Amino acid sequence: MTIVQQYALYYPYIALGIIALLLLFQLYYIIVVYGKLSRHQVQSYQQQETVDPISVIICAHNEQENLKQFLTSILEQDYPDFEVIVVNDYSTDETRWVLKDFESKYNHLRVVDIKEHIRLKHGKKFAVSLGIKSAKHEKLVFTDADCNPNSNNWLKEIVGALSQPDKEIVIGYSPYFKYKGFLNKLIRFETTHTAMSYLSYALKKDAYMAVGRNMGYTKSLFFRNKGFASHMHIKSGDDDLFVNQNATKSNTIISIHPDAIVYSEPKTTWKSYYKQKARHSGASVIYKKKHQRMLGIQLITSFMFYCAIIITAILFPNYWYVPVAAYLIRLLAQLITFSSIYKKLAVFDLIWWLPLLDIIYYFYICTNGLFNRKKKSISWK
Repeated sequence: MTIVQQYALYYPYIALGIIALLLLFQLYYIIVVYGKLSRHQVQSYQQQETVDPISVIICAHNEQENLKQFLTSILEQDYPDFEVIVVNDYSTDETRWVLKDFESKYNHLRVVDIKEHIRLKHGKKFAVSLGIKSAKHEKLVFTDADCNPNSNNWLKEIVGALSQPDKEIVIGYSPYFKYKGFLNKLIRFETTHTAMSYLSYALKKDAYMAVGRNMGYTKSLFFRNKGFASHMHIKSGDDDLFVNQNATKSNTIISIHPDAIVYSEPKTTWKSYYKQKARHSGASVIYKKKHQRMLGIQLITSFMFYCAIIITAILFPNYWYVPVAAYLIRLLAQLITFSSIYKKLAVFDLIWWLPLLDIIYYFYICTNGLFNRKKKSISWK
């Protein structure tokens, strides 16, 4: 009798033990970590005794149509003292003339033009840095050309949060517009899952990222810590890497009131979505080590959980009820915790797609990260 045959009796119990261990990891993230956001009482920061002047910075590269559609909603925010700086980063379409038309109508719009230099192929961080250097005010708010605030009180909410005592970074929330099609559902689900994670950890006083579509920080923080100097060689990361390196336990706050939400245009093809996620994977390799471990464990244990219950159900059909029970326990914990979160993040329609989207999400993200984690990004956005 071989060793394999000798211990064959114990294989089902080993498999069931692995499922139990992985389930415990999952319940920790769902109940303890995401539970922070589920129990969080959403606040409004609109009512402030003093209103600080602010600079809104938008970087644009060939964004003529998006600027036509969305820039007005930024320029006409209900805020008493603000400037909007649009950095036109060597656009080859009609962006320049679109912005000139806006300049003639709005005197608080300022345009910074970047000309191509054949010896310097810069990325978005260079454009953001120029926008910050051009800003007149200490408090900075960032968004993108394809973004539309959910309310004309957006700036009041974001700046109100940034004006709280000792706060230097405000982390906002930016979902994608809802359109027809399965890809749109997956993109919105992935964005929601990412937001759940970074918002929950921010509430745990361990902020590790934000999205450039809706965030803010102070100019003094940017220059005090030398801006993007430590990761200028990474094309992406003007948002998440900056927060990862500069957030502390006390200087960061979240703002997710409905008026603080900024919607954005999603990718419309699988190819463009794949490239977007590949770019994001490239930035995560220089997160702080503790954040890499934290996110890696969460992602890998989720992936392994699905693999374990599927393999166990196939190899040991007599114990089918154990992987099924483990799956249902995890799903029930998700439904209880996520229902409140999905309402806060304005994506409650996705709760019905959770069983399908969750498994697709983990397999897709793991596959994408495996093939693109070490690749250098070459795209501006």
